[in-house]
Amino acid sequence: MRLLVLSDTHGNYPLAIKALEMAGPVDLIVHCGDGIEDARLMEEITGHRIVKVPGNCDLHAPEPHEVASVISGHKFFITHGDNYNVKGCLSLLHKKAFTENARIVLYGHTHIGSIAEHEGILYVNPGCLRYKWPKTSYAILSFDSGMPQAQIIQVNR
Repeated sequence: MRLLVLSDTHGNYPLAIKALEMAGPVDLIVHCGDGIEDARLMEEITGHRIVKVPGNCDLHAPEPHEVASVISGHKFFITHGDNYNVKGCLSLLHKKAFTENARIVLYGHTHIGSIAEHEGILYVNPGCLRYKWPKTSYAILSFDSGMPQAQIIQVNR
């Protein structure tokens, strides 16, 4: 199973489509907020199912701000991250992941791609695909060996 993880597109759905084309075949797309309308457009254009959560810039979005779900046999916690002060540190997000019994956390908000593991929990922030941002990126999460493997991939505009 391969997941494409996006965040912080901020109206740049064409670059999100490019990321999908670059990624190749994926089984699921996750959008971690700040561009939930982009996620809706991508879903409509591509026909791919997209798990999406709103971010702090997605005002009045009806979707839940957090999703706890089992995907490919692994417990996920998906959020934008603004409610967990992720620009400062991951401690609040870690506490939430622990209470949700999640083993994989997908989040955004910082606009900086990162992969970290702490106490058996994998944290993946795909970065952003915002216009005029110096580094645009997405993440691929795969389960080829049963264990999750993540990578951040730069997207050139």
